[in-house]
Amino acid sequence: MIRKTPGTMPNTPRSGPFYLTQGIHNLRDYGGYAVAGGGRVRTGLLLRSGQHMEASDDDLALIDALDIRTVIDLRGVSEREGFPCRRHANFAAQVVAYEGETSNSPPHEGGGGQVVMTPQKARERMLAVYTRMPVNPAMIAMFTRYFNVLDENDGGSLVHCFAGKDRTGIAVALLLHVLGVHHDDIIAEFLLTNEAPTREILERQSLPRMEAHYGAIEPEALHNLMGVLPEYIDTYIAEVTRDHGSLDTYLATILGVDEARKDRLRAKLVA
Repeated sequence: MIRKTPGTMPNTPRSGPFYLTQGIHNLRDYGGYAVAGGGRVRTGLLLRSGQHMEASDDDLALIDALDIRTVIDLRGVSEREGFPCRRHANFAAQVVAYEGETSNSPPHEGGGGQVVMTPQKARERMLAVYTRMPVNPAMIAMFTRYFNVLDENDGGSLVHCFAGKDRTGIAVALLLHVLGVHHDDIIAEFLLTNEAPTREILERQSLPRMEAHYGAIEPEALHNLMGVLPEYIDTYIAEVTRDHGSLDTYLATILGVDEARKDRLRAKLVA
């Protein structure tokens, strides 16, 4: 059962947890979930999305209204240079980003060798992304910075990558785990990406390059590349658990999220 009460903000059009946008894919609030011991993750403080290169003026006004103080951009240098985010004239948030590449051959770039992109190939490719992510030094660095700035900074934050589903999905899942959200709700939040009302934005931004590389991609294969499956996050958790015993040990020893930091984050982000 999902234990979520969506938050609301004035003058911000919503469809469930999703903000309605014209050029930003998968923008949503990931607060509202019940936590162990009582309370809920605060709403209006934790946002996630895809990249903002095609953000409309109305989208930028929405972002400005959300009063985001910290942006964690999980993309690498080449993605940021190829898809620079538009910013509102009043934008003054701290932007945290990585100095190199964070993902080898991401699906939206159409890399990974010339293959016929069947549903099985697409699934295998995405599982490989989640298998590598726990040991990817760039992602370890960025997830560490993500927790650092959430601990140190006040106000709202936005975490995003290109599509806002894989790197971003894991960042969100890790934080919700730290805050005490039930595992079933963490999985449900991860899978909400498949319900985003802005899929056409991601296809517009990604599909031409993908089809230039792979040729025509059948719908199931496209879903496996542009959406998420439960086994994606299950694979990440299984890899971490195999190597470290538990998510909590990984968080403490690799990402620097010890019990004191957990307590501070819970005090700040749970009501």
